[in-house]
Amino acid sequence: MSETTPPVNKSALWIVFLIVVVDLLGFGIVLPLLPVTGDEYISALFPNLDKANRDRVAGPIIGLLMASFSLMQFVFAPIWGRVSDRIGRRPVLLVGLGGSIVCYVLFGYAAAIAPEENAVLAMTLLFVARIGAGIAGATIPTAQAVIADTTTPEKRKTGMAMIGAAFGIAFTAGPLLGALALRFVSSERLAMSYTGYLAAGLSLVALVLALTLLPETRRPGIAAGHRKWLDVSALKLVLASSAIAPVVLIFFLATLGFGSFETTLAMLVRDTLGIEKRNAYWFFAYSGLVLIIVQGGIYRRLAKKWSEVTFIVTGIVLVAVGIIGLAGVAYLAYSGIGSYGLRLTLMLVAMAVAVTAFAFLTPSAQALVSRRAPADKQGEVLGINQSAAAMARILGPIVGLSLYKLTESHMLPFILGAVLLLAMLPMIPRIRRGE
Repeated sequence: MSETTPPVNKSALWIVFLIVVVDLLGFGIVLPLLPVTGDEYISALFPNLDKANRDRVAGPIIGLLMASFSLMQFVFAPIWGRVSDRIGRRPVLLVGLGGSIVCYVLFGYAAAIAPEENAVLAMTLLFVARIGAGIAGATIPTAQAVIADTTTPEKRKTGMAMIGAAFGIAFTAGPLLGALALRFVSSERLAMSYTGYLAAGLSLVALVLALTLLPETRRPGIAAGHRKWLDVSALKLVLASSAIAPVVLIFFLATLGFGSFETTLAMLVRDTLGIEKRNAYWFFAYSGLVLIIVQGGIYRRLAKKWSEVTFIVTGIVLVAVGIIGLAGVAYLAYSGIGSYGLRLTLMLVAMAVAVTAFAFLTPSAQALVSRRAPADKQGEVLGINQSAAAMARILGPIVGLSLYKLTESHMLPFILGAVLLLAMLPMIPRIRRGE
């Protein structure tokens, strides 16, 4: 597939990197506090239920609140990508950042409403805020399109790794700020309110950066054509392409496994190490720190020698090893084998291996999808890929939590994840032939 070589625009790359860091930092601050604050509102909404029945009701409601963000990303990521192909990357990023500011302010306001005051209004506004934030935050493929616009095909995987490093920074600093908020604020509800306002402020900083420093990167002379607002042509293109479809499938499965891992992590450290929910935030921060180190340093060095396919194969094997290690931690705790120190060490090593694998796999898959997409549909095809990831984040918590609670050993979600990923290895020759 021929592709016009774009001029490298390093300033645009770094500006997009900073914008994504600041915008995702707001998301990373809010996310860890969502599950731990929902019980107050559920108790007020269902005062006549005993704790067991209230927990059964709370799970689906809070799960739906968390999934609403990813569901909106699933729907709107290809739409934003399509719009950016037509009108440019800069206006789409600006609109997304502006929407994030409004939604995080609404989130902070809703979280400040006391449950006994008006729990129905609070939960309604929280849902509206999360849905709106999902729509506004579905512009990651547009940021990826900026990278595709401003890098050569050979340098694209390195550019995509910058987005991964931005995720790592956001998901390291976000949980840390959330944990610190809980240390200084007695109420988890008020901590979530304050972090919502802080997230809005950070998104405002990102908006100012974009307004003042971000150039338009969509290359002139590449017309997007007149496509419908809801157009399935890119989806058909992806599904019909033997060069793109297998890569998107692997990206989906890797994200599904990682989403399941993130969702069950707090419960895993509680059940295997006896660590309370508040301190589980440090494990999330540890995961983000590993992601920063790998994608910000190790990946960029190896990218000079390794192809995208090599990274994908290595990522598949390593993520399987990592999550099997997590299954091993669950088995040791269930069987009463080994000391606390052994379980903690195995947990940290397995987490580092799994996160390293994810850091290898995701930017390589994104770069490969970008390289194989037509130039006039970069944003749209990357949006389909991002939608696949969003769907995986919707299903990941459902699958992971359901399997985790199915047995007392809690090993099933990790075993299934390893099996699904290793089953993708026979597809590698097909992916390699598409180069």
